[in-house]
Amino acid sequence: MSDDDVIVKDCNGARLQNGDTVHVIKDLKVKGTSSTIKQGTKVKGIRLTDDPEHIECRVDNIKGLMLKTSFLKKVN
Repeated sequence: MSDDDVIVKDCNGARLQNGDTVHVIKDLKVKGTSSTIKQGTKVKGIRLTDDPEHIECRVDNIKGLMLKTSFLKKVN
């Protein structure tokens, strides 16, 4: 692991990596749309960003969605 690596953790402190699957732990409103991501929604194939508090994903055909890691729980 180099100094440039960003460590991304979910709400429980579990380390997240590209391609992981996570669950949403609370209902989230999506800015710019009228849709809501419901609690328990499974998000597959996440992508890490340079910011350790955000991940990029696709949910319900919404591409390029950024979610805060504090609202996500890793699926084992």
